[in-house]
Amino acid sequence: MRNRFIYLFIHLCGMLVVLPNAGANDSMPAAVTLVSAAPPQKADSGRQRGTLYRVRHQGNTSYLFGTIHFGKAGFFPLEAEVTRALAGASKLVIEVDVRDSASMQAAMNKHAFYAGADRLENHLSGASMTRLRHALQKLAIPFDQVTRMKPWMVANLVLAMDLERNGLQSAQGTEIFLLGVAQAQGKTILALESADYQLSLFDRMPQAQQENYLSEVLAGIEDGSALKKAAAMIDAWSNADSVAFDTILREAKDEKSAASDFIVRTLLDERNPEMANSIEILLRNDKSTFVAIGLLHLPGENGVPALLQRRGYEVTKLY
Repeated sequence: MRNRFIYLFIHLCGMLVVLPNAGANDSMPAAVTLVSAAPPQKADSGRQRGTLYRVRHQGNTSYLFGTIHFGKAGFFPLEAEVTRALAGASKLVIEVDVRDSASMQAAMNKHAFYAGADRLENHLSGASMTRLRHALQKLAIPFDQVTRMKPWMVANLVLAMDLERNGLQSAQGTEIFLLGVAQAQGKTILALESADYQLSLFDRMPQAQQENYLSEVLAGIEDGSALKKAAAMIDAWSNADSVAFDTILREAKDEKSAASDFIVRTLLDERNPEMANSIEILLRNDKSTFVAIGLLHLPGENGVPALLQRRGYEVTKLY
């Protein structure tokens, strides 16, 4: 039986969330129904959002724009400075090409689901199972739709569903908008990373850390702190509040939890130098590119702009 899947790419507070989009693999769980998008709102296209850097090298330019993967319709179109930068670029470069459903499904099968007869309940304590079933019931997700998922995947799923339920829409993520504009302008679209690589980062978490990660996400949903953190990130992005970006990043580094340790050490610090390497190649070979990556890859002394500046490139923060 052919199943329909929905994918979400989220680097919200440094967290990647990936769900299936579409495919015919019967081993995958049935689709879950997301909250429908709110009616479009009138956008303030003169308002600065996110953060924008310009990097130059021997006459070539790359713009670096910080994105979020949940948003609202009123966020678009983006303001004129970003719009001009994208229009003048020959290529849009994003973290992962979310249009490649075949690669996405292969990565999901490889990293996010147990093989054979193995099941989630074989890997969680009784207390974790009880807590998870309660959260799934509130989100109207049948347990049999997640029983083959690994704990990290379930954690990302319930977090994404909770955000959707509270009005933060994956369909209004920044990359989705930028992809639409770039396609309309006939631009080449490149990806810095593969879905297989991104999901492999989660998959290498030890079992105990995966359960702790799930428990922390469930606790954040229960007490409202997960939504509060997401809302703070989106508010900072929508107001181009660089002070808030730095504060969010610093608090993530200071927080002692399985989630924050994984987010900072793996999803940010490990990937930032690799992203900087890829952008260096772009700067050497392309006249003008527009690079859109998760917001928290940009601020701080280990952010991509700072890494490029230390390597001798001319880096200017435009806002």
